Amino acid sequence: MKLNIALLPGDGIGPDVVEQAVKSLQAVADAFGHTFHFEEALVGAVAIDKTGDPLPEETLEVCRRSHAVLFGAIGDPKYDNDPKAKVRPEQGLLKLRKSLGLFTNIRPVKAYPTLIEKSPLKKEIISGTDFTIYRELTGGIYFGEKKLSENGTVASDLCEYSEAEIERIAHLAFKAARSRRNKLTLVDKANVLETSRLWRRVVTAIGKSYPDVELDFLFVDNAAMQIILNPGQFDVILTENMFGDIISDEGSVIGGSIGLLASASVGSDNAMFEPIHGSYPQAKGKDIANPVASILSAAMLLEHFNLKEEAEAVKNAVEKSLEKGVVTPDLDKDSKFGTNKVGDFIADFILHAEDTTQVNKENIEFGQSTII
Repeated sequence: MKLNIALLPGDGIGPDVVEQAVKSLQAVADAFGHTFHFEEALVGAVAIDKTGDPLPEETLEVCRRSHAVLFGAIGDPKYDNDPKAKVRPEQGLLKLRKSLGLFTNIRPVKAYPTLIEKSPLKKEIISGTDFTIYRELTGGIYFGEKKLSENGTVASDLCEYSEAEIERIAHLAFKAARSRRNKLTLVDKANVLETSRLWRRVVTAIGKSYPDVELDFLFVDNAAMQIILNPGQFDVILTENMFGDIISDEGSVIGGSIGLLASASVGSDNAMFEPIHGSYPQAKGKDIANPVASILSAAMLLEHFNLKEEAEAVKNAVEKSLEKGVVTPDLDKDSKFGTNKVGDFIADFILHAEDTTQVNKENIEFGQSTII
């Protein structure tokens, strides 16, 4: 298969982790006989600094002529700490999602057995956790009309959804549940919000077309509690934009590090893949950022194009790196492995998994062969 992939590394550690994801994709291309062409473009604070625009038109054009987008991270302290800034890096990401019609965000949450002790939650609670959140991405309160009174003392944000917006993501979530464990949980606030009541009516009606999928409902406050108390009960969670933003970050606690969580943002014609972590500017260029979430986002990219064996090769390589302790300091404070070495190991394992019997950590540290 030939794929054109737009690279939007962005700010902070974005370029560091995207570089490792590209290594894994290149390894997949070599191992499975594919051709991946990469084209890089500006987004976020680096784009503002060079063009004055967090999402230049040239970047949008690169994305539109590509089969998929691999995104890094955006954000910079000089904008975060300036409440009066009119142009912000985050505006570029919101515009990108809207411009490409990326209405569904997909975030897997998994507890890796080898990292279960890293989670602040009890082992017996999170063991076996494996669920996916389907978050609506281009509607709701984030995109609704915003008002501020002339004297600046009263503000409002409109939360608005249409049946069509709910239907298109609901069908994707039900289909995903069918390919997993046949359970879908709608998270809303239907006891208070009219938009949530619309979500519940529409999803209930669509659920009749998927009789093999068990449908249940949770108010968002209860869902937030249940994700911590009993995450194993979930299979596919479907929810609106703001609720999904909150509970998906909450889910990062289960795995022990936000550096492990990948995501996909898909629409009818375009798809983008990105780690859910922020730009972490303090770690920029220091070779300490965890690249796993970006690499797993690349695996989701492969799955999107039905390259399932290739995606499994990437995920197996990640699991092997975790099993063997080839991890960055956020997962092991005594680790001597940096961003690049972890990326090298994972790429090498994709290429040579069948030859692997053990890991020579000393050689990894010295930049020599990672596999013996």
